[in-house]
Amino acid sequence: MKTIIKSAAVIVATMTISLNAFAQDTKKPASPPATATGKIKDATVTIAYSSPSVKGRTIWGGLEAYNKVWRAGANEATTFETDKDITVQGKKLPAGKYSFFLIPKESGTWTAIFNKEPKQWGAYKYEEAKDALRVDVKTKALPATQETLVYKINNNGFTMDWDKISVPVEIK
Repeated sequence: MKTIIKSAAVIVATMTISLNAFAQDTKKPASPPATATGKIKDATVTIAYSSPSVKGRTIWGGLEAYNKVWRAGANEATTFETDKDITVQGKKLPAGKYSFFLIPKESGTWTAIFNKEPKQWGAYKYEEAKDALRVDVKTKALPATQETLVYKINNNGFTMDWDKISVPVEIK
């Protein structure tokens, strides 16, 4: 009788451990979080975003509509942080942390938005009245498809590259 109880206990323990192991989510998220950090002149800039993939989809004018505020990434709104006052496309932006949005436009001249509310989910509760700065930026064609969205910081500012488009933002 004792061996039956011990055997049953071992079986139950093994099943419990096995179920817990299978319950672990080992898949990568569809749009993993990413960060780009770098120096532009004297300022340290950090861009935190989630990186969606093209996956064969039509991105511009499809998944991401033209003429509509877009979170410039996936999941939570992309954030842009600078530790010094900077000039973006010739306009002043004080040091601080901002949500970063884009308005894609078929013309190729997009609107880049730095919003004073850094903690937002997507662009669902975006309020234009909280914009710290809006600037126009001219997109460039990429030589090859960029499968996953990526931000790159360089000496002249930063770019957001995804699909077949690069969005350069000049910072001084």
